Amino acid sequence: MRYAYYVTAFLVVLTISIAGFRGRRSTQPPVEVFPDMDRQAKYKPQAESKFFADGRADRPLPAGVVPRGRTVEPDQGFLRADDFLYRGRTATGEFARGFPPALTIDEKRMERGRERYTIYCAPCHGALGDGQGITKAYGMVTTASYHDDRIRKMAEGEIFNTITNGKNTMSPYADKLSPEDRWAVIAYVRALERAREGTLADVPADHKADLGP
Repeated sequence: MRYAYYVTAFLVVLTISIAGFRGRRSTQPPVEVFPDMDRQAKYKPQAESKFFADGRADRPLPAGVVPRGRTVEPDQGFLRADDFLYRGRTATGEFARGFPPALTIDEKRMERGRERYTIYCAPCHGALGDGQGITKAYGMVTTASYHDDRIRKMAEGEIFNTITNGKNTMSPYADKLSPEDRWAVIAYVRALERAREGTLADVPADHKADLGP
């Protein structure tokens, strides 16, 4: 029994010596059981180095190095400098209208937009863009319709911003849709809006026969 007291006293002293007294200040660093590599042997920016002859930790860039994301010249995506394409904004910071000059809105891009829309947008906004997607049956009651005047008159750049960053109950899709795909989806959305208000006069003459009797 006596040894139990000795062991208990030893553990108490050991604990206090390691943890210290509560509220007591110490100039000593805390004891770290698991430092988790918090402090590593590394160079900090603009620090000195005795390893290199010039005494600098920062090293000159190798010949031919380019910023991350750049491919070949000319590269329109260089540092994503095209605000219209990558942010949906004009040079003054306002939401841009229309589509970036760097993109061609053709049949191939429209088909890409339809495909991406069907995967990521239709479940909530519906195949027709009227907000009547499958999520409506599961309690989603605030899905916007693209046929509302508010969205019809909205700048394409603002729609791009919503897809990129999300809004209200809509999550951002920047991690799922590339900037080019976002514009393709917007082009398809505009096509859905146009189709909703379309008339026979909008159908090209060489396709009117496809409408049937």
